[in-house]
Amino acid sequence: MRAIKDTYTAIGHFPSLFKTRGRGANIARAVDDVSLTIDRGDIFGIIGYSGAGKSTLVRLINALERPTSGTVTVLGTDITSLSETKLRPIRQKIGMIFQQFNLFSTKTVAQNIAYPLQLDHWRKDYQNRRVNELLEFVGLSEHANKYPSQLSGGQKQRVGIARALATNPEILLADEATSALDPETTTEVLALLKRVNEEFGITIVLITHQMNVVQQIAGRVAVMSAGRVVESGDVYDVFAAPQQPVTKRFIATALSGLPEEDRVERLHHEWSGRIVTVLIRQKDVSGSHGHELKASGQNISELIAKYGVESSLLYGGIDTVKGTAIGAITYEFNGPGWHVDEFLRELAANSDVIDFGTAAKPVAYADAVAGHASYAEDRAHDPLAADTATAPAVSAAAHEGDNA
Repeated sequence: MRAIKDTYTAIGHFPSLFKTRGRGANIARAVDDVSLTIDRGDIFGIIGYSGAGKSTLVRLINALERPTSGTVTVLGTDITSLSETKLRPIRQKIGMIFQQFNLFSTKTVAQNIAYPLQLDHWRKDYQNRRVNELLEFVGLSEHANKYPSQLSGGQKQRVGIARALATNPEILLADEATSALDPETTTEVLALLKRVNEEFGITIVLITHQMNVVQQIAGRVAVMSAGRVVESGDVYDVFAAPQQPVTKRFIATALSGLPEEDRVERLHHEWSGRIVTVLIRQKDVSGSHGHELKASGQNISELIAKYGVESSLLYGGIDTVKGTAIGAITYEFNGPGWHVDEFLRELAANSDVIDFGTAAKPVAYADAVAGHASYAEDRAHDPLAADTATAPAVSAAAHEGDNA
């Protein structure tokens, strides 16, 4: 494993402007004032809906697109205005994985993997050795002489990963690499990418619209909307305390646990006691502007025993993000009214609690979550809902051009 944790990839400040075709063409800002830092050796997720600017951002990293102004630096070299000839050695250090695999249908698995080695003029015996190493690494040795049409989607993507690794890149750009795969195959491909990162120390930039992809393997994440990065940080912090509406919608698709309004209504019909949702946050979260959210839901069992309230677990879900639990659990609590009140008062002192009341005295859904500066409130209102001592590996700073 290569020790490269001491350098970083910084992608900073690049509005990229494109003119629409035709008479009276306008300026369309595809990437707007983006500023990011990606630690070298990290797995960094860039997430956003279609049209957010994710793929354009990737194309700026490998100079397939040029920003209108500013700089993009890759592995210590400012590539913003380099000629195609001078870009070639930089691009050799960047591997690409695509959504639709982009394999040659008339070439075998081995020939597809060997293709970038041929372009790089490797000796034939070195090519064969490298292809065999990669076939073994991705688990396709017995499929070396098959054609893409004979492979499953997951196997095709494994070929794509092997091909991207052929020339020993230092950065791997994965543009919607799992979007065409089923959930089980997605998990297998992500596990392979994790191995690539851990065993070779390769920086991986994941471009995706699937928050669960980021959840599974990324260390940090940036959320893009309308060409801008609207939120970024540690994956757990972003999941546990999303700040922006678009982030909250993404989190809602990836994490389970908080009941929707109609489910709460059904629970009131089926259970007569106090319906309460407790948010589970295993550790403290650093929010924006220095605000910190404390861990939540860590002493439920202890307080249930202390107060002797009757409890039934009705609904919920716990996910693991970077090995740390996050989610929500909904209970029915029964007992004398004052007793349950005292129990909930102490529980709420150290946890995020959403009290939906009883069947006889229900609390309106919106009112129950009012005042919550947390994921709970956001789901209620939106049901879709580092400096180093060495030079940067990738750095970019681009500003709006004079002609914009």
